[in-house]
Amino acid sequence: MKRTLLALTLLSAVPVLAIPPRLTLFITVDGLGSDTLLRHHRSLRGGLGQAIANGAFFPSVRFEYAQASTAPAHATLTTGANPWRHGVVSNRIWNRQSGRVERIFFDADHPALEAPPSEDDVSPQNLMAETLADSLRIATRMRGKAIALSGKARASIPMAGRLGQGWWFNEEVGKFVTGTWYAKELPRWARALNEKNPANVAFGKTWGLSLPEKSYLGEDDRPWESDWFGLGRKFPHPIGAGMSSPGPAYYAALASTPLAGDLLVQMARAAIDGEQLGRDEHPDLLFVGLSWFDPVFHSFGPNSWEIQDALVNLDRQVGELVAAAERAAGGRQNLLVLITADHGMAAIPEEWTAAGLPARRVNPTALQQGLSAELKRKFKADLFLGMDETDVYLNARAIAERSLDGAAVRRAAAHWLQSQPGIGLALARDDLFSSTDHAGFARALRVGYFPERSGDVLFFLDEHAVFIEENTGTSHGTPYSYDAVVPLVLLGKGVRAGVYRAEIPAVDVAPTVASALEIPLPSKCEGRARGEALGAR
Repeated sequence: MKRTLLALTLLSAVPVLAIPPRLTLFITVDGLGSDTLLRHHRSLRGGLGQAIANGAFFPSVRFEYAQASTAPAHATLTTGANPWRHGVVSNRIWNRQSGRVERIFFDADHPALEAPPSEDDVSPQNLMAETLADSLRIATRMRGKAIALSGKARASIPMAGRLGQGWWFNEEVGKFVTGTWYAKELPRWARALNEKNPANVAFGKTWGLSLPEKSYLGEDDRPWESDWFGLGRKFPHPIGAGMSSPGPAYYAALASTPLAGDLLVQMARAAIDGEQLGRDEHPDLLFVGLSWFDPVFHSFGPNSWEIQDALVNLDRQVGELVAAAERAAGGRQNLLVLITADHGMAAIPEEWTAAGLPARRVNPTALQQGLSAELKRKFKADLFLGMDETDVYLNARAIAERSLDGAAVRRAAAHWLQSQPGIGLALARDDLFSSTDHAGFARALRVGYFPERSGDVLFFLDEHAVFIEENTGTSHGTPYSYDAVVPLVLLGKGVRAGVYRAEIPAVDVAPTVASALEIPLPSKCEGRARGEALGAR
């Protein structure tokens, strides 16, 4: 009898956190910077607003590398590492073997299932670090499941890692697909959803305002906004206008509206039911990447009616995802929710200029042409291969054949770039780890550098400069706060609610989730768990 009482006493002393949440819902919002959320979060009454009010809210989570973009950020969020460890330096890279620009997750050996042949992202072959999904699968002996869904493959794939399942919306066929890395055939639940053609339901419809017009600040139609995908610059935005039937152009337009988020909610519900997520003692992970928010921001900017309305829809969609996950897990006590983003976005440069800030557009094509001409003038040879985003690639063969000093060529390219209007810092790879710190910004280039994939010269723009071909819209990809600082919200099991105002690095997100799930840290993790938000019992 005494032994029985002792055993019961010991069991009762085990903390609640010894039993991890049955289901973790990990939501990323593509392009939701902290500045945008902080301007509007008090007006949010749905799932996102409630999560901020009732959960642990970190307003300032910084990506520490210079090029804030989707693929590197999702890799960092799930590995706890910067690109110098996980190898995902950009959305695209110059493949020095093939001599061409390729998507970072392109893999000719693992094409997408039930989609036309393409050079799109399809597998985690180029992801050089273990992920949360991988760690969970190994820790549970493959009994815990990890499912990643997104409108973009370059978001889904790093979240799924090598051992989970990655799904994304294919704009060629208008359906959710995966790659043969993850599956040889579609599971019944995914096939059943695709056979309903849910993406076609919105054909010929419009994206209209969710609230009365008086609820929106500013003007609807502004000259700096873009008319990409035939959506127009003002509400209501037609989806598929002038088209006879759904096709790639329609699906691209759809993916740039909140209706694409509704599709992801449907897919998430199908995955929860089909994979029976959260139904047993083995913890499961469901990643949902709400990628539709990003093209809205690119087209219309942060102060537009479109972004204000996008936040209303995002607020609702987060609530629907949380409700579905909570039902699957059997209650909030069995659920952990995490909401964050992969990058922010610059304001439209003309808005900054109108406000009195020294903003400008920097044209990538003009910059490439100028650099190519400068190197030809200085070294009497064609030494410029190409530029992808802010990585410059030089022709190593031509440099060697002419017995040129490679470091001198790279430094000359960096020097020319540094002298151009709108360039903040440019460094040859030779000087990344030996140069002065350049007001702290050299580190942003260092931690984003992976020798086999990064350029020969790396640079980023001045503050308030936007790297974009078009004369409308905006973009991202710098180390400044409007691009690099995003929010983090934790809600549910084991979370200590509150507002945590100190800035933290994005590499802390993955170890915080691993700690909550009581699984090992991803192997190349360089962050630390935010224990201050995980103290509840």
